[in-house]
Amino acid sequence: MRGYKPGTLEVLKDSVMVPHIEPTPSIPFYVPKLMGQQLLDVILRRHLEKFSCSVEMGTELRSFEQSDEGVTAVLAKNDTSETFDTKWIIGADGAKGIVRKQLGLTFLGETRDDTRIVTGDIRMTGVGLDRLGILSLRPTDEVGDDGWQFFLFGHELDLAKIAESEKLVFETIALLIPTEMSFNKVVWMSDFRANIRMVNKFSEGRVFVAGGIVHSPTGGQGLNSGVQDAFNLGWKLALVQKGLADKSLLETYSAERLPVISEMLGVTTSILDKAIASGDASSGRTPILFMLGINCRFSTIVLDEFVTSGKPINAYGVLDEGHLEAGDRAPDAPNVLQVGRAEPDATTLFSLYRPWYHTILVFAPSLADATPVLGALEAYDKSVVRSAVVLPSSASVTSVASPADHVLVDQEGHAYSTYLMEAGQTKVFVIRPDGVIGAIVHGTEGVKKYFSKIFVDT
Repeated sequence: MRGYKPGTLEVLKDSVMVPHIEPTPSIPFYVPKLMGQQLLDVILRRHLEKFSCSVEMGTELRSFEQSDEGVTAVLAKNDTSETFDTKWIIGADGAKGIVRKQLGLTFLGETRDDTRIVTGDIRMTGVGLDRLGILSLRPTDEVGDDGWQFFLFGHELDLAKIAESEKLVFETIALLIPTEMSFNKVVWMSDFRANIRMVNKFSEGRVFVAGGIVHSPTGGQGLNSGVQDAFNLGWKLALVQKGLADKSLLETYSAERLPVISEMLGVTTSILDKAIASGDASSGRTPILFMLGINCRFSTIVLDEFVTSGKPINAYGVLDEGHLEAGDRAPDAPNVLQVGRAEPDATTLFSLYRPWYHTILVFAPSLADATPVLGALEAYDKSVVRSAVVLPSSASVTSVASPADHVLVDQEGHAYSTYLMEAGQTKVFVIRPDGVIGAIVHGTEGVKKYFSKIFVDT
């Protein structure tokens, strides 16, 4: 990010919005990405199409009624109303949406009318605008090769009025940048106020809210936290709908996510205050914004036989790669060798995990040491529970006859190092569908105890 002396193109300083951190074996994706909603929408819709799902544009939810059996929604499309019966509703329509309002969820917090931003995408060119970024402009090719995302702020500007006029946006930007400008058009814009708020709960009956029900103006946490909401709810709702889990499992959605969101607001509000005080948008930003320390160690459905309970909740914690508990993000490990195939091939632990099943990692000195746990797993539905034995690099694998879905040799030691395994130790990690470590246990009894909190007895 480059700052300029007001009214000139004289550079004052360069600063980094997000600290650069090199990827590691356990964290392969450390580079932040910035993209506009237009591109993100395309990516998400194409992914949905793989599952024969599509997004109906121009369709509005007007109201809904729920019972013990389901939900009836009233939709409006092309000025025509229709009713739709479904088992569940997930409202991702944001803080101003009908779902939050009709559920009667409170929106606790504050609105800062004195902290206001007009933001949007604009197409323009100008002498000296070399696509490297200037003032409060971010170059974005998503809206054209002359595209910029702009941010206008400052108490001396009538931002509410500017947000209503493309002409005023052009005039304001021209006043702020001392160079010859050529404006094409404003693609979109919005008047943004600092709403530091969150709901009091994430669901009522068969209706849920996810993403956009917390407003945080700084830190770039909004989209990621919304995705995390949906991921946390999605796998639980799928199990309940399939009849594999009791409806009470859904209560853990709010229980696990509310502490995270509450602490997130504290972090981002602190960043906002520092940015306003200093005039530097990069002020106060730390690696905690990578969100890799987020956890649900406090959850009632998380089990760890290697730690003592009773510690204070720190849901938005700082990542500590030297410590790993149930409730933490499951780390990756590269170059683990899959054996038992015609041609052994190297893979990663991340490549084993899927959003629709639990993955049981059995770290053991030998296949024989893993046998009791694998035997216990035979009692569970293979569509929602998969297994992998992770052997140390020193293991001699002469036969791979095993009920495990995967037999892996940690040839470079990354998995054993990342999961803090000791030589000769047997330990079981249960990886939830949302990539969280659901359990760290000694063996069979621990696995059964964990799944007793997830699945119904069959």
